[in-house]
Amino acid sequence: MLMQSSDYLTRLTALLAQVDRSEFDRGVALVRDAWISGRQIITLGNGGSAMTALHFMTDWTKMTFLAHGKPFLGRSLVDNMGLITAYANDLSYQDVFSAQLRNIAAKNDLVIAISGSGNSENVIRAIDVANEMGCQTLGLCGFSGGRLKERAANVIWVNSNDMQLVEDVHSVFGHIVMQALCHAEALQ
Repeated sequence: MLMQSSDYLTRLTALLAQVDRSEFDRGVALVRDAWISGRQIITLGNGGSAMTALHFMTDWTKMTFLAHGKPFLGRSLVDNMGLITAYANDLSYQDVFSAQLRNIAAKNDLVIAISGSGNSENVIRAIDVANEMGCQTLGLCGFSGGRLKERAANVIWVNSNDMQLVEDVHSVFGHIVMQALCHAEALQ
């Protein structure tokens, strides 16, 4: 039997009602503060989370600049396939993000790592490197939160074992950030 859309939407609605809004608010504040201070905001992830990382940068970079005229120093570590495959070939796939961070990140930049399971090795290595470099870290995860929940300084955890619902909630966070930045009144 085919699942009805109402079943999915009911589960998503219930999950959204359980979201820790203080985690969302903290995440929004981290992005806003990095943007206002002119620091980089760097995203990364695998698979669907890679697309979420790109989606964040597309929305945040374009829309905040259009709304305020203030540059948004956003980049994603998933958008340069040549660089990813070079690091995967010459080092390892587990180092494709951490190696990039070592080259471009600076102390106090914000690194946002996205992993549905919270256990993707290349994401964990990137968070570890970002923490070592003195970056601020925000982990978006689901399921039990995995190692990402333990290692990121700030976490948005979606308590669900359904990858698609986890990805939906992560996407909602990205849209909340975009609207919060676009509607920010006082830029310091």
